[in-house]
Amino acid sequence: MSVSELAGAIIESPTLRLNEEARLLRERGEPVIHLGIGEPKNKTPITAILSSAAKLSQGDVKYCPSDGLPSLKKAIIRYTEEAYDKVVAPENVIVSSGAKQAIFNVLYTLLNPQDEVIILAPYWVSYPEMVKMVYGVPVIVTPEDGSFHPRMADIERAVSSSTKAIIVNSPNNPSGVVYREAFIAEIVEFCERKKIYLIMDDIYHKLVFDGRAAPPCYRFTTKPLEDSRLIVINGIAKLYGMTGFRIGWCVAPRRIVSVINNVQAQTTSCASPVMQAGAEGALLGLQSFVESLRLTIQNNRDVVMRELGSFNGVKTQKPDGTFYCLPDFRAYSQDSVELSGFLLKKALVVTVPGREFGMEGHLRLSFAGTVKDVTEGIARIKWALDPTSPNDIYIGDKRLIRDWR
Repeated sequence: MSVSELAGAIIESPTLRLNEEARLLRERGEPVIHLGIGEPKNKTPITAILSSAAKLSQGDVKYCPSDGLPSLKKAIIRYTEEAYDKVVAPENVIVSSGAKQAIFNVLYTLLNPQDEVIILAPYWVSYPEMVKMVYGVPVIVTPEDGSFHPRMADIERAVSSSTKAIIVNSPNNPSGVVYREAFIAEIVEFCERKKIYLIMDDIYHKLVFDGRAAPPCYRFTTKPLEDSRLIVINGIAKLYGMTGFRIGWCVAPRRIVSVINNVQAQTTSCASPVMQAGAEGALLGLQSFVESLRLTIQNNRDVVMRELGSFNGVKTQKPDGTFYCLPDFRAYSQDSVELSGFLLKKALVVTVPGREFGMEGHLRLSFAGTVKDVTEGIARIKWALDPTSPNDIYIGDKRLIRDWR
C-alpha cells in the first residue's frame, strides 16, 4: 500500500500514542501513573451536561450552520467581551470541532505552499505538523538564553519575506510560562507593522497562577479587528476540563472567517450541535467552576515543584500557568525519547519526551491529575533515576529493586 509523501511525513501524535500505551498497560492490571496527558480530572460542569441533555431530549439532532449555533456564537461574543474587553460581531466568530481544528483551519486558509510560519520553542507538538500538512514551512525559534521565554530579537532574525504567520501560545504548553506583557505588546506591534498574521492560541489563558494574568493581544492595538492581523483561538477543553466535547472557536477578521467557513463546510460540515449546546452551557454557567479548577491546578503545581526540588540533577522552571512543567533531565540522559520509554518500562510512569516540543533532554510532566498521582509519579521517577534515592520501592503490590545503577 502506498500513501502520499505528505501524509507519510506527518509524525504520530506522541501524547495520543502514550495515552494508548498507558491504556493497554492498565488493561493488563499494571498500576500506571499518567503524567503525560493534558486533561483535568474534574467532572463536566452540570450546566454543560444539562444543556447537552436538553438538546438530545428534543430528539432532533440535525445539521446546524457550519460556523456554529447562533446561541453558542452569542455566548462566545459575550465571553470575548468579558475576558478580552473586545466587542466582536457574529461574522468574526466560527465554531470548530476543537481548538485544534480551529488552528488547522486558520493555517489552511492563510498559507500558500512554502509560506513560512514562525513557531516559538518550546511549542505544542501539533504546530509544526499542521503547518506541514498545508504545505507550509515551520520555522522554529528557540531562546538562546536557555529560558522558555521568546525574545523579539530572535524572532526578527527568523522572519523572512516568506513569513506569513507567527503562532504564540501563552500560557505555554509545555513549559507553563506566561509571556511578559512587554513581549506581547512588541509582537503585536511587529506583526501589524510587517503585515504578518499573529495566531494567539489562548486555550489556557485563564489557568494562570499567583495572581498573574495572561495579557490579551487586543490590548496592544488600536486597529479595528477588520484591519488587524490578530487571530485568537480558544475553546472549552482546558478551562472547563471538557476535552471530549471537542468544541473550540476562532475570532478573526470577517474575510478570514468567511473563508474558514467554506473550508469547514467542505470538510466536517459543522461541529456536533449536542456538544455545542454543552459548550454554551459551560460558558453561560457559573464561572466559579473555572476558578475552582485553577486553584486545584495551582495547588498541584506547588506539589510538583516541592517534589522535583528534592530531585538531584533536575532543573525546573516554575510554571506560571497551564498544568504542565518541563524539567531538564539532561543530567540523566540527553535522549528524552529513550528516557521516557525507560521510565514507562521501569517505573510505569507516562511522561512526554521534550524532543516533541523542541526541547531535547527535557520531559513534559502534567499535573492535571490528582495530588496522589503527582506525588507517587515523581517518587517513582526519582527512584528510577536518582542513585541517592532508596534502592527499593513498592509499585502496586510489587517490591522492586533498582539494579541498573
